[in-house]
Amino acid sequence: MADDSRARILRTALDLFAERGYHTVSVREIAEQVGLTKTAVLYHFPNKSDIVAALVEPLLVDSEAALAAAARGRDARARRWSVVTGLLEVWLSHGQLLRMQMQDQALSADEATFARLRTIALSAQELIAGPRADFTTRVRAAQVYAALSDPVVIFADRPADELREAILDGARRLLGDSAAQSDPVPLPAAVPTTSPNRRGRPGAMTSEMIESARRMRDSGRPIEEIAAEFDVSRATLYRRLSKQTSEL
Repeated sequence: MADDSRARILRTALDLFAERGYHTVSVREIAEQVGLTKTAVLYHFPNKSDIVAALVEPLLVDSEAALAAAARGRDARARRWSVVTGLLEVWLSHGQLLRMQMQDQALSADEATFARLRTIALSAQELIAGPRADFTTRVRAAQVYAALSDPVVIFADRPADELREAILDGARRLLGDSAAQSDPVPLPAAVPTTSPNRRGRPGAMTSEMIESARRMRDSGRPIEEIAAEFDVSRATLYRRLSKQTSEL
């Protein structure tokens, strides 16, 4: 019951924060919407900022896992496009959280969270730019990174497949033809990762599947191809492989 209450608090808070912004929503209002007392909400989250920290953690974990997987790419071009496709799936999976950020930048208020978001942004841009990039290339990498998340927020009412295709087309144009050549596998539909308010394709993988996926990744197979073979999202695959590595 405690876990269920915690999940309901997070879902309700995210809905309210995304609609009206973090600063205009009170803990009491969240409690009323969930059907709990304010004291019960504070039992799970002593401060309203703790709710935000819990909401943003899956986005941070999924983003860091996507970058870690991209960094293992066979060459600079593969790493670049893996960042683009991997992070886009994360943004699509956490679109409501991004809409909350658009309201009042609440996700960046906590210093530790801001530091991780900054590291994610800089690491992604470095991988997109590639080694020994000149200034123009680094600027283009920053443009590509920004172009991945903003459309997810602005065009949230569009179907995910249509939005994904348009965003990736824009990234290809910014990066040039070489980017498109490293994307031979059709991209899977956006699916939920750890966001508390999304439903979709299950992310279950057995230990045997994870080990097989790890061997495929280490042999140089694209992450998109591996995810399609096991019928899971790339975000799920990133998270499972990252978790397995941390347990070794």
